[in-house]
Amino acid sequence: MDTELIHQFIKNAIAEDLGDGDHTSRSTIPEGATGKAKLLIKEPGVLAGVTLALEIFAEVDKNLQVEILMKDGDEVKYGDIAFTVSGSSRSILLAERLVLNCMQRMSGIATKTRDTVELLKGTSTQLLDTRKTTPGLRYLEKWAVRIGGGVNHRTGLYDMILIKDNHVDYAGGISKAIVAANNYLTQTGKELEIEIEVRNLDELQQVLDQGMVNRIMLDNFSFADLRKAVNTINGRYITEASGGITPETIADYAACGVDYISMGALTHSVKSLDMSLKAF
Repeated sequence: MDTELIHQFIKNAIAEDLGDGDHTSRSTIPEGATGKAKLLIKEPGVLAGVTLALEIFAEVDKNLQVEILMKDGDEVKYGDIAFTVSGSSRSILLAERLVLNCMQRMSGIATKTRDTVELLKGTSTQLLDTRKTTPGLRYLEKWAVRIGGGVNHRTGLYDMILIKDNHVDYAGGISKAIVAANNYLTQTGKELEIEIEVRNLDELQQVLDQGMVNRIMLDNFSFADLRKAVNTINGRYITEASGGITPETIADYAACGVDYISMGALTHSVKSLDMSLKAF
């Protein structure tokens, strides 16, 4: 966990919600009142965000006491209690929505990821996420992918060179884009992997002729062309399939022999897992 990033996120989220004060709690709950609450699971899935919840409670009020009953990555069902929290009633209410928003979203992603990873069992293909994340929540969403058993692709624009179709078109072609990327790394002294996206077998051959990359993304290939591409690459480069891949088709893509399959749907269109924080 990136503690500095997480603490900054929590501070910003609390400030966004709190404004000049929680006037509902101030007006209805005596200042010194204490209480307990439980995190109640309301549908089956994979739990994610417990570690984050601990950080949120500590940031809101270091005197809150949390008893962890289930951990990140656990499979949960309706009626399970993930943890209890006790202490200042006002503090619990202040933390409630942020904890739920994060945990529901993260658990939804972890559940989707776990379900998808299960479809790849028996193959050597691993599941990747993408940059199709919610602005400001990328770290949490990619964290949830890992909890669900997936693998993080690049975190952002800064930790890998990924030459996509628009980069190729703007650069004037595949060879020019690859050469320019390698020159850039030499000039800057940066040590980054280079991945390039290809749209067809002709573009793949151009990449193979040029070399100087680490990974090839095979985008929107038919199954026949994907198998041919993997056979042509023959282990010389890491392979990644992407584009329009669904739970119904992912096993067929994996059967073509690719090293990775990337799916934006892990983060961009996930249903949050239903849960609530209930006083008791």
